[in-house]
Order: sequence, then structure tokens, then C-alpha cells
Amino acid sequence: MSIIKWVQRQRVRYTLKHHAIPFNSWKAVLRKAELLYNLSSVEKAHLRELATLFLRRKTITAAQGLKLTDEMVIIIAALAALPILKLGLHYYNGWVEVILYPDAFRVNHNNVDPNGLISDEVGILSGEAWLRGPLILSWRDVKNDLYSPSPGHNVVIHEFAHKLDMLNGSANGMPPLHRRMEIKQWAQALSSAYEILQRQVFHHSHTRINAYAATTPAEFFQW
Repeated sequence: MSIIKWVQRQRVRYTLKHHAIPFNSWKAVLRKAELLYNLSSVEKAHLRELATLFLRRKTITAAQGLKLTDEMVIIIAALAALPILKLGLHYYNGWVEVILYPDAFRVNHNNVDPNGLISDEVGILSGEAWLRGPLILSWRDVKNDLYSPSPGHNVVIHEFAHKLDMLNGSANGMPPLHRRMEIKQWAQALSSAYEILQRQVFHHSHTRINAYAATTPAEFFQW
């Protein structure tokens, strides 16, 4: 083992020993997050470790006068850790901040069409992930997903899945694959499922996935 890896492991052990999320606070969050109910005891323990490390390495910033509480911070960290439960916190390298708004927030983006024309697009969002920047969330929508969950929808996990997708440089539904996974097989499986959803949405068929997922392969991956 190299000296760098040894030092990194010692830092992790120190953090987990001296800065772990308090057990009572963790149990209170687990009781509120229906999404975490079916995890095993081992998975919940590992999730607590990842959430602890997440809070030591990332900054959660409140905007527009929102007052952060310990519970709010732990909820964000727990849900953020879920997509990387089997992967590791290094999958969130390259950025440092989560910005929490009290409600849905207004965005203004410049779009360039195939002809090179630039247009302004204004929208109201509950979450947004920037390629090399922060991840932004609406606390009202986080709470709604927590206390009144809809099948297949969670704004925190959705936006953190965007961060995983972006590890290859863009949000296109093609995240870094495991060694034994072939790009061709992944692309075929994703494309086939995406086309099925598009047909279902076009024919107004009932789907267990939000119709918004049919807009782009990147959005489909997040759902």
C-alpha cells in the first residue's frame, strides 16, 4: 500500500470515529425516509458511513434565507449516499457544494440550436446539477419526496444521478461503466428501453416512470 493511500485510510477512520453522524439523529432520519426502509442493517450502517464522509467533504449552503438544521443536512447526505452505496464516495469527486433553496428556483440558460442561433430559456426547477459546479435543490421538493413519495421519483437522487452521468464529461445517459460491462450492450439496452418509454408516452399508456424521462436519454437514465 502506498503512503498516500495509507494516509487517506487513516483520515477516513478518524472521521468515522470522531465525526460520525450521531446515532439518534441518524435513526430519526431513517424513520422519515421511506426510500431507505428496505435496506439491510449492514447497508444502513454503510450508508451512515458514506453520509458522514459526504458531509466532511462537501459543503451544503442555504440560499434565500433558508435556515439549515442538522436534520436537513443529514437527510441530504443520506439520500446523496444512496446512489453510490455500492460504488464509493470518489464517484462524487470534482465538485464540492450543494446549494439548498427554500422552494423551486428560477433559472435562465442560453441555448444554441443546430443553426447556431442563441435563445434564452427561463424555467422554474426543483433541482439542477452543473457539470463542474454545484448541485442545486429545492428544500420544499426534497420534503415532498420524503413525506409524500411518488413511485420512481426523488429529486435528490435524480440530481445526484446526473452527477454520476456527467463523470464521462456530459449528461448523455452514458456513465462510466464497470470493467466487465460493454459499452455496446449498455447503449443497446438503454436505447431499447428509452424507445419503449417514448412509444408508451406517445400513446398515453400508463408507465411507472415519469413521462419527463422520455425527453432525452440523459433524463431517462436519471429515472
